[in-house]
Amino acid sequence: MLKTLELKHQYDAKVKFEFPDIICETKQTLLVLGQSGVGKSTLLHILAGILPPSSGQVFIEDSSLYKQNPRALDRYRGSHIGLVFQKPHFVQSVSAQENLALAQRFAGHPVDKNKISHLLTSLNISHRSEAKTFSMSQGEQQRLSIARALINEPKVILADEPTSALDDKNCEEVLALLETQAQAAGAALIIVTHDNRLKDLFSHQVTLN
Repeated sequence: MLKTLELKHQYDAKVKFEFPDIICETKQTLLVLGQSGVGKSTLLHILAGILPPSSGQVFIEDSSLYKQNPRALDRYRGSHIGLVFQKPHFVQSVSAQENLALAQRFAGHPVDKNKISHLLTSLNISHRSEAKTFSMSQGEQQRLSIARALINEPKVILADEPTSALDDKNCEEVLALLETQAQAAGAALIIVTHDNRLKDLFSHQVTLN
């Protein structure tokens, strides 16, 4: 479960954001909608433990994210927060399964080849486990990005514009994958987007103005 309390962030005298309080329970999906310039990326980075807010708090379960020291926060982020980026960022020189192993190592976990294999199978890309990521299709890379977000069994999954570059069919497929995998992992799923096609698909949503 993730919740926020009185989050604000100010870059300078002209650029400042105040965010509504949000709650996303375990196995629930929250849609955060908003056009460019309303602070979507800022909010996403705050929720991910990347950008400390000017004021306010982020809680995952009962832990206050920004009460931890930077080193502890890095380790906590790797274990408890999964990120699905709009454009996947992989280590191009190693295979798909090795990218997942790196995600485990960076979080301080031992490499679990069985878990990697199971996750790749569940996302229908086990046949590409030895492939370098640059040789994978956009759809395969997106599935691998979801696998990387899930590999450390996070409490929260944050998806940044996961559908904005996709046609309607692939949009629905990626959303179904995200929801199914998040629920299987027992995670809260937060989708941050300007894609208005998603507006009628989720009852639990927040619009940033």
